[in-house]
Parts: sequence; structure tokens; C-alpha cells
Amino acid sequence: MTDAAELPDATDLPGSTVLASDYFHSYSVVGLLAVIGVLFVAVAFGAGRLLRPVVPTPEKLLTYECGVDPVGEGWAHTQVRYYVYAFLYVIFAVDSIFLFPWATIFAAPGYGATTLVEMFIFLGFLAVGLLYAWKKGVLEWT
Repeated sequence: MTDAAELPDATDLPGSTVLASDYFHSYSVVGLLAVIGVLFVAVAFGAGRLLRPVVPTPEKLLTYECGVDPVGEGWAHTQVRYYVYAFLYVIFAVDSIFLFPWATIFAAPGYGATTLVEMFIFLGFLAVGLLYAWKKGVLEWT
């Protein structure tokens, strides 16, 4: 058994305090950079608010829509099916984004069976969603 006097103390180890100060110094640099970034954005927005001209006129307060004078109500009814088609497009666009990397990984040795099963599971989920939309009559344009 050794005595407690023979064991080295943590402060006696060479470089132990230097490592801790370097560690906290790197975080202080990151924190200082974050503060400078926030101040830069705040000063830019404040300067924009102070320097911009504020002259409200009735023409400036009108709703602007592609150069056309607004006529009628501000609310317009939009059919939900347009959003459904957009959503379906996004789903299949994401599907195609996943298919390209899968094709490159599938060609690598050792990944064939695993990636094939994973992609068929993914395509199965998409097929079930498309089948559900078709059964609900969402894909009919009438």
C-alpha cells in the first residue's frame, strides 16, 4: 500500500492547468464571436430603422399585388386539392432525392442486400400513401 503523500496531486501533473485554460479559452473565443455576430445584426437593424424615411401615404398603405390594383376582399378561397397535389409532388421529389444516393451505395460491395431491403421498405411506405390517396379520391381532378 502506498501513502497518500506518495501519490501525485492533480496540480502536480505537468500541463493539467494549461489544458483546462486552453479548453475554456476556445469556448470564450466562440462566445465572443457569437456576441459580435448578435451585435452586428442588432446594429444593422437599428441603423436601418433610424435612417429609413417614414412618409406614410394612402397609396403606400394599399395592398400591392403584382402591379394590379386590389379589387374585392382580401381573402380568397383556394381549393384544398391544389395543396394536396403540391404535397404529393414534394413527397415524390423527396423520394427521388433518396433514390440517387441509394443507387450509388447499392453499387458498393457489401451493401447490396441491406440497402435493397431498406429501399423496398421506403418505397412500400410511399406506395401505401399513394394508394390511400387514390382510394380517397384525392387524385381525381373534377
